[in-house]
Amino acid sequence: MNNSTHTSSNTTAAFEDQAVKGAGSSAEKIFGGMAKPMFKSSGKKKSPLSVALLILLLVFLLIAPIYLQGMNEMYLLSSMILIGLFTISALGLNILVGYAGMLDFGRMAFYAVGAYSAAIIAVPIASLLGETLQMWTFPFALVFAGLMAALVGWVLSLPVMRLRGDYLAIVTLGFGEIVRITIQNNPFGLTNGMLGLPNRGETIPAPPFLDWLRETVYWSINDLNFHFMVTRNVYWYYVILLVLILAVIVIRRQDHSRLGRSWAAMREDEVAATAMGVNVTKAKTWAFVLGSFWGGVAGACFVFQMGAVSPEPFNFFNSVIVLAVVVIGGMGSIPGVILGGVLILGFPEFIRWFAMNHLADIGEGIPDLVSNLRNLLLGLFMVVMMIFRTKGLIPMKPKNYALFGLGKDNEPDPNDGAASTSAASKGGA
Repeated sequence: MNNSTHTSSNTTAAFEDQAVKGAGSSAEKIFGGMAKPMFKSSGKKKSPLSVALLILLLVFLLIAPIYLQGMNEMYLLSSMILIGLFTISALGLNILVGYAGMLDFGRMAFYAVGAYSAAIIAVPIASLLGETLQMWTFPFALVFAGLMAALVGWVLSLPVMRLRGDYLAIVTLGFGEIVRITIQNNPFGLTNGMLGLPNRGETIPAPPFLDWLRETVYWSINDLNFHFMVTRNVYWYYVILLVLILAVIVIRRQDHSRLGRSWAAMREDEVAATAMGVNVTKAKTWAFVLGSFWGGVAGACFVFQMGAVSPEPFNFFNSVIVLAVVVIGGMGSIPGVILGGVLILGFPEFIRWFAMNHLADIGEGIPDLVSNLRNLLLGLFMVVMMIFRTKGLIPMKPKNYALFGLGKDNEPDPNDGAASTSAASKGGA
């Protein structure tokens, strides 16, 4: 009897240990070849309608800058670039707030670290590569900026490891202000203070193929007053869109990984996660590092797109805006964060564009009045959203995993129960 109880308890302990670690073949190791892999996702395949909508969205995103630049709607094109940059940063923040359940009010600090790191390293790398290869400065600066922001995120994670909730929010808020003020004070002569970078007489080199595209890609339709050429804004729109798609793919894979399951357990109950074997310290550290990395990448894209950087954009208000994108869009939901970025950042800019282009005939001061009210309308929209959609526009969907997998028709395989019962009886014999 004692031997039977001991064997059964060992089997259960091994099974739970493999469940925490997330090994894909743990069920096979315990119950034999008849069992299916553990943690197989039981989600349904995407419907043809959702696939068609996704394709239409991608087509729209590819065509939109061509139409806007051809019709000389440069303000809307610049607004779409701004939305893309902030959305990349918000996706990084979503790792902390949505996946790991840690509140961060200092998001623009990592944005600033990435921007200044790219600006500082751009000129030396360009001179090192030479005139012929200096256009490849951007990829090197992009990676360097992301790694520097990740390093700063790791340093920040060390003192806040035991903090939660309001205390963590206050510390990250203070950290964001420390970074901004440090940049203004020009430490070691690196940031050039309020004048920003690059220094006088220096320029950030153009990225790959920009000059070639300007000379070769252009066309006009005189009847529609349509004149298109690859401007700097068009080029950076597509680069930022590519980085955004890459961020979505990588972060989604991380969410479905072993580390993502650790974040989910920690978010729901840190004490219970620790009791089940989750290394909470390691999970928190990785959340800070990976979330900070994408903030640095967004900052590098920003400084290359603008051609210069100064401390003004990295204020507390913009950190709140990025946090609002995540909360209103839906914490832990990548589609929600993207939609939140479009609405929170695009709504005020669309109001300003509409006022300047379509309300000028009503009265002389009407466009300025409506433009100045855009943030008030944005605040009203946020209040309404938090009342009626407390979980965000697109809430996070819980991930369902089948213990032994599914059958052919998305139904539990009857052999699974037989296999587990047989294995248990053999183990207890």
